[in-house]
Amino acid sequence: MFALIALGFGLGMDNFRTSVVLGGLKPNLRESAKTSLIFAMWDGIAPLIGMLIGAYLSTQISETADTIAAVGLALYGFFIIVKACRESECADPDLKTARRWLPIPLSIDNVVGGAAIGLAGYSPWVAPFVFAFTTFVLSLAGHQVGRAVANFVPGLRTDLLSGLAFVLMAGMVVVGIGDF
Repeated sequence: MFALIALGFGLGMDNFRTSVVLGGLKPNLRESAKTSLIFAMWDGIAPLIGMLIGAYLSTQISETADTIAAVGLALYGFFIIVKACRESECADPDLKTARRWLPIPLSIDNVVGGAAIGLAGYSPWVAPFVFAFTTFVLSLAGHQVGRAVANFVPGLRTDLLSGLAFVLMAGMVVVGIGDF
């Protein structure tokens, strides 16, 4: 069980990094919890799909998972940048757009992880719940870290900075520095 929890934390780190950046949008605790719950739901469903479809399809997905993640992050980053430049208020303050655009690119790697743990013999009744729980914890913590850091930067548009960070994260995935 310890190995499964450790794997869940490893697979959930992409949600943590993303949530740290989302914390720059300064969501309240309720919005942060809703977003974390949606991320967790997707990160619980994805390994279950991986366990069901098996190793063959997961190898096909793993080749494109980073590309899908990079495109999703870049699109959301550009959305935030454009909105921050056009409006004086915070871009996506309730994280509704983040909840719609980011779960699939962030969870696609968990399909591959699900196929691997399925082949290792883990139960499809346990692993998805463990992954969902670890993603919820990591995402909620990431929001709070990002929000705390954003509060130390007075006078700077942290939403614009968050948008730039998303585009930078996407670029790092493309060049192979950061895997998702």
